[in-house]
Amino acid sequence: MKTLVSLFLVLPFFLGAQEENVKILPKEVQIATAVLPLPENQKEGAMVYGYNADGEFVVLRKGTNNMVCVGDNPYRKGISSSCYSVKLEPFMARGRELNAEGKSQDERNEIRGREIETGALPMPREPSMLYVFFGKEEDYDTTTGALPNGKFRYVIYTPFATTESTGLPDKPHAPGMPWLMDPGTHRAHIMVGPFN
Repeated sequence: MKTLVSLFLVLPFFLGAQEENVKILPKEVQIATAVLPLPENQKEGAMVYGYNADGEFVVLRKGTNNMVCVGDNPYRKGISSSCYSVKLEPFMARGRELNAEGKSQDERNEIRGREIETGALPMPREPSMLYVFFGKEEDYDTTTGALPNGKFRYVIYTPFATTESTGLPDKPHAPGMPWLMDPGTHRAHIMVGPFN
């Protein structure tokens, strides 16, 4: 579970070895896929990250609202898009920088935690939303960006929240119930999703 969660929390988009024959989809299709996690009224104004023709991670569209979306990574199996509050962008961007430097998950956590503690890295203290929509490649329409049969996962960042302060358990005991991951840390977040 930790490995799965870290994939979308840190949003590591820089890769060591790239696969051959990776197809970079047109910008419009990438954007359509990237905003799938959002409610309809937030899709049009979201900032969107994706990939250019050279396979580089870039901004595909500037935003006009408070949401940032990251399109599917063509170098990873499966289809997954994430959207989060613009207040989380410094935290997410720093994670991408550290990942590009080859830092491990533990190192990224330690460095960002230290930077948040000293005030060098801003992190919202109020709850901040992250939406994830994911599914299978065989269900994905590469001409429209649609993903029938996709599933949602919701993450609400609540830095330094604890099981005591929230009343939430630290693991789910029923499918779909909310639970608190990484309680008491700068990474504390409420998870809601199709977990068994």
